[in-house]
Amino acid sequence: MSIRFGLFEVDADRRLLLKNSGEVHVTRKAFDLLVLLLAEAPRVVRKEELHRRLWPDTFVSDATLVGLIKELRRALDDHGGTAPRLRTAHGVGYAFAGELRGQAAPAVASCWIVLGSRRIVLEDGEHLIGRDPTATVHLNVAGISRRHARIVVTGTRAVLEDLESKNGTLVNDAAATKPLVLHDGDRIQLGPVVVVYRVSASGVSTETIVVEPTQ
Repeated sequence: MSIRFGLFEVDADRRLLLKNSGEVHVTRKAFDLLVLLLAEAPRVVRKEELHRRLWPDTFVSDATLVGLIKELRRALDDHGGTAPRLRTAHGVGYAFAGELRGQAAPAVASCWIVLGSRRIVLEDGEHLIGRDPTATVHLNVAGISRRHARIVVTGTRAVLEDLESKNGTLVNDAAATKPLVLHDGDRIQLGPVVVVYRVSASGVSTETIVVEPTQ
């Protein structure tokens, strides 16, 4: 994925921020934040969503997020004015407001489920979870219904729905009693099994994530 705006280019595959073809150094989390905002542009991404997607398993203060925004503004020569690239929606979140050129981030976004050491990629469309042999996420485990739940993916958006399963579905320990939009790092408990939903604007991550089964 390559996205251009002004004198800058973001190469997500090589994890590079370039200005006039020269590399601009930013920290790993600042780069992740920039790619996330580009992927969602021009939508304002709420602070709680940014925390969930950038630090899914760690609590950090708002000051850490503000520090990353300041770092990106310095790197992007974004000194405010009447048309800032990084727009602050006070008390809500942040958005990338610059004019983009090149390939849009959502076109290369990837969603996947982490199940133990397995990684199950979710293409656009409906994905059944359960003991049904045809299920995308096949869980042949006691306590899992044949058609337990489903995830419907449209671009970067994924919606989870429990299919009236016997033992229910939880998302981040809350019962999924109605269709829920999933966010990166959400923990989904299906009966006795826990999986993690992941999404990335730069494709499927190569990191290894191990989810310990619940007892």
